Amino acid sequence: MDNRPHPLYEDALALLTASGFVSLGIFLFHQVGLLTGGTAGLALLLQQITGVSFGLLFFGINLPFYALAWLRMGPRFTLNTFLSVAAVSWMTDHLNAVLLIGKVEPLYAALIGGSLIGMGLLIMFRHRSSLGGFNILALFIQERVGIRAGKLQMGLDCAIVIASFFVVSPWLLLLSIVAAIFCNLVLTLNHKPGRYQVA
Repeated sequence: MDNRPHPLYEDALALLTASGFVSLGIFLFHQVGLLTGGTAGLALLLQQITGVSFGLLFFGINLPFYALAWLRMGPRFTLNTFLSVAAVSWMTDHLNAVLLIGKVEPLYAALIGGSLIGMGLLIMFRHRSSLGGFNILALFIQERVGIRAGKLQMGLDCAIVIASFFVVSPWLLLLSIVAAIFCNLVLTLNHKPGRYQVA
């Protein structure tokens, strides 16, 4: 398999596409009041509580994690992640200027929104980028303390879900879990190192 890094123009186009997918998924979530995990989920939750825009919250929440990203993943990953987070923040806040939706069924938003976010993350991962936040913190703590990253990530995501009990209805909470499952299914089924290796 070709492990050479992508040229900058390929990274730029891929991250722009990925950010478009993620922002559209989050936009669908926001239309019906769904939540998700990670810093995006925390930003959606705080948006419902404070009324501050998702983009501003998402961008701000991620700022402390870039130092860890630089130490743990290197400068190129950190720059790509910063650009991805900035693009998702801006696109999500401005989608209503180019897209008006009169009605969205919550189940549709969960299934398609979760899939879109999963596709966006898949593209980001393949171009050495992410949506920052808790996954960087989890990897850093695993390296320094020995707590497994998956368990810590799950604990942080569960904390967001528990906090959302006070904000959304049980039905929307259930659909938020469905959306997270679809997002992770996209990643699980498609992000397997060596799967597409040419013989």
